[in-house]
Amino acid sequence: MSSRAEVPFAVTIEVRDTCLCLHLQRAARAVARRFDEALRPLALTNGQFSLLMALNRPEPASIRSIASLLGIDRTTLTANLKPLARRRLVRTVVDGADKRTRLLALTPGGRELLVAAVPIWRREHAAIERLLPRARADALRADLIALS
Repeated sequence: MSSRAEVPFAVTIEVRDTCLCLHLQRAARAVARRFDEALRPLALTNGQFSLLMALNRPEPASIRSIASLLGIDRTTLTANLKPLARRRLVRTVVDGADKRTRLLALTPGGRELLVAAVPIWRREHAAIERLLPRARADALRADLIALS
């Protein structure tokens, strides 16, 4: 006879009801779907919007700094840049101080797309905040920043 160890179903219920990781992932996916749908007319995903916004700065940024800001690894960032580069929304430039280093910059087309995207983002963001209990958006933001 086998005496296999098993996790009781009650633990499954406990995890389902209390797991922060599970609930954060579900909420993140739901919010991402809403932004994907809202930005679809511009042929942008929420991740691409975030990446373009991260590049919206006076000077080109290093791949490392953008990856760190977005909380992704450099390989993932490079993969996410490819469709934006194909659309000529971002470009890679050589760092004047260190020729081995590549920097990322928005193109004029990327800046124009952000001009069109920001009102959509603001509208959807406000709609999502209205779904939260009163005055909880700031507390949620602070808690999420603390976790990251």
